Amino acid sequence: MTYRALSVLVVDDEQRSLETLRRTLEDHFTVFTALSAQEAVAVMESEAVHIVLSDQRMPGTSGVEFLRGVRAQWPDTVRLILSGHTEAQDIIAGVNEAGIWQYLLKPWHPDQLLLTLQSAAQLWRLQQENQRLTLELRASPENLALRVDNLRLRARARAGFDRLTRAADSPLNEVCALAERISGHDLSVLITGESGTGKELLARGIHYASARAEQPFVVENCGAMPDALLESELFGHKRGAFTGAVESRIGLFQQADGGTLFLDEIGETSPAFQVKLLRALQEGEIRPVGSPRPVAVDVRLIVATNRNLEADVASGRFREDLYYRVAGITLYLPALRERPQDIAPIVAQLLKTSALSGRSMSDEALSCLLRHGWPGNVRELQNEVRRALALGDGPVLGADLLSPRLRSAEPPLLLAAPAGETSGLLKHQLERVEAQLIRDAMARHKGNKTHVADELGLTRVGLRMKLMRLGLVSDLTPF
Repeated sequence: MTYRALSVLVVDDEQRSLETLRRTLEDHFTVFTALSAQEAVAVMESEAVHIVLSDQRMPGTSGVEFLRGVRAQWPDTVRLILSGHTEAQDIIAGVNEAGIWQYLLKPWHPDQLLLTLQSAAQLWRLQQENQRLTLELRASPENLALRVDNLRLRARARAGFDRLTRAADSPLNEVCALAERISGHDLSVLITGESGTGKELLARGIHYASARAEQPFVVENCGAMPDALLESELFGHKRGAFTGAVESRIGLFQQADGGTLFLDEIGETSPAFQVKLLRALQEGEIRPVGSPRPVAVDVRLIVATNRNLEADVASGRFREDLYYRVAGITLYLPALRERPQDIAPIVAQLLKTSALSGRSMSDEALSCLLRHGWPGNVRELQNEVRRALALGDGPVLGADLLSPRLRSAEPPLLLAAPAGETSGLLKHQLERVEAQLIRDAMARHKGNKTHVADELGLTRVGLRMKLMRLGLVSDLTPF
């Protein structure tokens, strides 16, 4: 999706970084660039800028100081910081003083950055719609109430379990059926699975199928966030509670009151923060930072992780009492390589909903997609389809439009039996699954066997024995 009608101003004192960011975004936005805060102000005085993406450390000023001025003069602009520095004080100051929407970290990935900027564009448009509706409310509150009800119905329709596109014989069917059964009960839910499998979509489906559907669904990603900022985001804070707290802030627990709070990457939180989260869940109340009084909240919690939390509990990395509090029921979303029958329906749906509908994939291209192991899961598949749509100019998208790594991919072990084997015995099938999982984990962790063993819940000795038994040692670096 493109947002060429909206403009992004990128501010960075490094020319090479500025050019790289411009090339990444210019196919989707109108992009302005500036090498300093002074240049950026001059651009904003002469052009309509909807989104500002600023570096944090620049000569003579900081991103927070610059965006504080932007907030005062152009309050409707969506403000983001892209920085290689992660000092908690900078992040908190950015949120509270400059009203930044996202604090992004370098190095950045083009696809993820683009998705974030597209979300920022949606936020800007929602802000404009909110202002328009506010004016409409003054004139006709009845019409606004009707519109809000219609928007809720549309949101509920778009967030159903059908959003997880799948085939008639997909393993996802059983997962979605179980999720729908427990939706009406206020159980806490733990969703596990690799990144990009659709954990947030499943969480939204659970929320909108529950009695809380009319109440908020609030999302927070806990990964790579300092404890101080995460505590402020979830529990809120009072004005003056810490340096940079220039105004009081309502936390996400209070924003989700009566509804559902979805915490992604819960496994990345520190043991110290886990204690605070456990206390909030046990007592049904939170204490904003700097407040002398607790606040009661009624929230259904859904959490997600791509880690093996049971192994983290055994190692002491994740608190056992918190694990049993958040895992009222556990739902596992299988990776895309475990459900290859879903690839064709997902591709068809993506092509159908694209701006250039009516196009299709060639049989050769689909064969390449089926051979690939998809370490990035559905998100990676979406990127491939978008790439083919962008590069192709005919009704049929051929294999030449796919990434080189897909065109040269070997058939994954889950789809191809060893030469001459036709029995399909359960033992052989399980060994192929096991070997594929280990290969993928080795690829993700670049051969670091300690990290692989940790992810798979094995000891290094146990991992070594499996590698030898499955005949994978020759393919991997030695121990």
